[in-house]
Amino acid sequence: MTNSRWITDKVSKLLPDPNAARSTQERLAATLGRPGEALSPRALRRLLAQLRAVVDPQLSEAEGGIRAQAMALWYAGAPANERRDLWLLMSEQFVADPQVAKAAQAELAAAAGTGDEAAAEVRFRRATVSPRRRLLQRFSAYAQGIRFLVDMRSELLPLLKSDKRLHALDVEMEYMFSTWFDVGFLELRRISWDSPASLIEKLIKYEAVHDIKSWSDVKNRLDSDRRCYGFFHPRLPDEPLIFVEVALMDHMADSIAPLLDESADLVNLDKATTATFYSISNTQAGLRGVSFGDSLIKRVVEALKQEFPRLKTFATLSPIPGFRHWLSKNLEAMLGKLDVKSRTSLAQSLRSEAAPADQVLASAQNVAAIPVGSPVRKALEQFAAHYLAQGLQDGRPIDAVARFHLGNGARVERIHWAADGSAKGHKQSFGLMVNYLYDLKKLDKHRAQLAAGAVPVSPVIEAMKP
Repeated sequence: MTNSRWITDKVSKLLPDPNAARSTQERLAATLGRPGEALSPRALRRLLAQLRAVVDPQLSEAEGGIRAQAMALWYAGAPANERRDLWLLMSEQFVADPQVAKAAQAELAAAAGTGDEAAAEVRFRRATVSPRRRLLQRFSAYAQGIRFLVDMRSELLPLLKSDKRLHALDVEMEYMFSTWFDVGFLELRRISWDSPASLIEKLIKYEAVHDIKSWSDVKNRLDSDRRCYGFFHPRLPDEPLIFVEVALMDHMADSIAPLLDESADLVNLDKATTATFYSISNTQAGLRGVSFGDSLIKRVVEALKQEFPRLKTFATLSPIPGFRHWLSKNLEAMLGKLDVKSRTSLAQSLRSEAAPADQVLASAQNVAAIPVGSPVRKALEQFAAHYLAQGLQDGRPIDAVARFHLGNGARVERIHWAADGSAKGHKQSFGLMVNYLYDLKKLDKHRAQLAAGAVPVSPVIEAMKP
């Protein structure tokens, strides 16, 4: 290697990578932009100045809100890459002063155990609050501000894995939304066929469990033997944040088809003893991490009991969305958990010596055709029971729907074969569905049991586990 090449090589290693993404601080200090950067350094400095003007301490809340609204108008017309620059500025440039925070922390430590400790703690908390929070508050001050922020976060979320610089903004927004959308500020409202058409259209749009196919379909779900309730926020009065669909019945549902059958007879409400929650849908992606479900179910149960005092049982008919994917990865291990008799029966039914995993999965392609006594059916039900009863990761159920209901204090009650004949149901769980039972007297007990690492299950489910 020549001396000149050696020097060039060594110097290049000392210089910053020209292809590496620059922080907003580096870009603000630069003269020229780089390929891949949306805004030039000059435009970025101008945008930062506009953001800082929004949180000018000399402004009233109303004036700050007007400036925030102007920023939102710019945002509405900006391309995606320029919007991302705005997020990066909000994330990286509106941070708490580390020196002030460090001094407040030292003061708190020195005051520990003294009469000044409480005041020192307050000063420390204030020192660690970022100006970013104040910025978000100013955006919330104008009429459509909260709508703007929720939509903005829904755009930001998909980029978090690829750009960790946005995490600070995301965490701050989740914190603020948890405060603004506290259930104490939410209104429980029944949605019926007499509700505005625009609201019913949103049910069709946001239904996440069982797709609504037509107006007659949604009419069936809002009929006299059904109830639908949603949580609404006063700043988003025509937008349900989450809604639940309920069927009033005289038994616990074991299949979704009758509930979605538009030609089915209406249930005699005088004989209804069971409320079946068969669909719960969050509508706002930007509110991810803000929990409404626990309070929604409690409030709905109270409303139903007041309207129908005969109701005694409150349960769900729920999908098992992660089961098939989990089983495809864990089938060999699950087959090993079967007793000798079960493995032998399964192998004989498959006309195989060892019941290989690929044959088990292939045999489950048409679950509706598998008879009641089939070893394949028994094995899949056992595996589903294990998945729901023992499938924990970091102390939490690995199935998303199980995590929601068990976290709310329900227990795994029954598993139903071929309960969802849709393509989606088969793809998720071979068509299996589950009842989660809400025993109102045991919700706290079940939560404590789950916190201790044991999933609450009925004796039926306990007996099914391999």
